[in-house]
Amino acid sequence: MEALFISTGVVALAEIGDKTQLLAFILAARFKKPIPIIAGILCATLVNHGLAGALGAWITSVVSPETMRWALGLSFIGMAIWTMIPDKIEEEETQVAKHLGVFGATFITFFLAEMGDKTQIATVALAAHYGAPLLVIAGTTLGMLLADVPAVFLGNKFAAKIPMKLVHSIAAGIFALMGLLTLLKVEKLFQ
Repeated sequence: MEALFISTGVVALAEIGDKTQLLAFILAARFKKPIPIIAGILCATLVNHGLAGALGAWITSVVSPETMRWALGLSFIGMAIWTMIPDKIEEEETQVAKHLGVFGATFITFFLAEMGDKTQIATVALAAHYGAPLLVIAGTTLGMLLADVPAVFLGNKFAAKIPMKLVHSIAAGIFALMGLLTLLKVEKLFQ
């Protein structure tokens, strides 16, 4: 259950102010149909993070535990740094696949926006770290929904009141802590 809870919390925090949350605001303002937008976000995230979780699980089967520990520790620290860099959304991402309807436009744009995004890479790292890809995928998907569904319903009014720098700092701190704990083999202390 730790994999589920950590994955959910870290991704929910990392997503606040992320380009996909901004994309959710834009799609909600453009289409004004929250249910197909949320369904598109859910499906795109499941596919994207499912692929990332599978990659994370595969990596653990081909990389030595010591190499994996260093790669994960440094990846988490890298994620901490990346989380502190604000995202910008490109207008063309919101123009993709307009003729596919609200669900199709949301699915395509969210899937493309998540390719190589910090939450997709975090999903790979978390799946490799915990060795429980299904729980990690469920957690990262839930984290995405926790951050993006309110954006769909509340729009820009609510976003202006969220202290983005504080939220990003907390998410970065969690990633940095996970990186340090991994590098220092802290889990060995509890065995």
